[in-house]
Amino acid sequence: MPKAPAIAPYDSQPLHDKVVLVTGGAQGIGRGIAQAVLGAGGKVLIGDLDAEAGHACLDEWQAGGRAAFARLDVSREASVRQWMSTALKRFGHIDGLVNNAGIANPHVARITELALADWNRYLATNLTGAFLCSKHALPALAEARGAIVNIASTRALQSEPDTEAYAASKGGLVAFTHALAVSAGPQVRVNAILPGWIATDAWRKPAERKPPSLSRQDHAQHPAGRVGTPEDIGALAVYLLSAQSGFVTGQPFVVDGGMTIKMQYA
Repeated sequence: MPKAPAIAPYDSQPLHDKVVLVTGGAQGIGRGIAQAVLGAGGKVLIGDLDAEAGHACLDEWQAGGRAAFARLDVSREASVRQWMSTALKRFGHIDGLVNNAGIANPHVARITELALADWNRYLATNLTGAFLCSKHALPALAEARGAIVNIASTRALQSEPDTEAYAASKGGLVAFTHALAVSAGPQVRVNAILPGWIATDAWRKPAERKPPSLSRQDHAQHPAGRVGTPEDIGALAVYLLSAQSGFVTGQPFVVDGGMTIKMQYA
């Protein structure tokens, strides 16, 4: 009779020496993901429009050669191409990409008053940006048999009034995820995280940082008993970027403290 598989030790550094690129990585959820990557033993290049925030990350992390920043506009293909080149020159390879950059404010205007330019701005940043970064990272990711994580939103599944541009961009990102997983597999796995309410006030650049202002009711309305933090998203991102999730691709993962499964009759 063949022997049963042995107990495998748990890898506490699942991204050891892996190079992960994080767009919008200087503040908020992106910074939380970047810090999780560093904590898991990885190396990280953060890209962001806000150079002040990017350099503040490096100053505060003191991670030496394991962390770098380069300015990035995900809506411009030339900027994306240059950023990927910077990553390869700095680290020599790319093992993971986190498409996090996006316009965070879901409220713009009533659809009858929504300017086409505003609609296009949301799509260009939140959706086209992920396309461009994936397009230019895929050759290196395929060589490394790496992974992509797209940061969507629970607003891809449910909405408030006057959020059509944001919802459409995040819903498109979920569909982009499963389409790319089929196209890029088996060399590259692609998954999406759909965050709910994540408090990012303490994760801004130093000049804008403050403790989150959250009421007891804010926390209590979540079945998990609290509002989320960037660490919650970072922990899942590390798993999806690592070999531990080698049989997981094309999937949307909701991280919202249970809000999307809660009946909310008034």
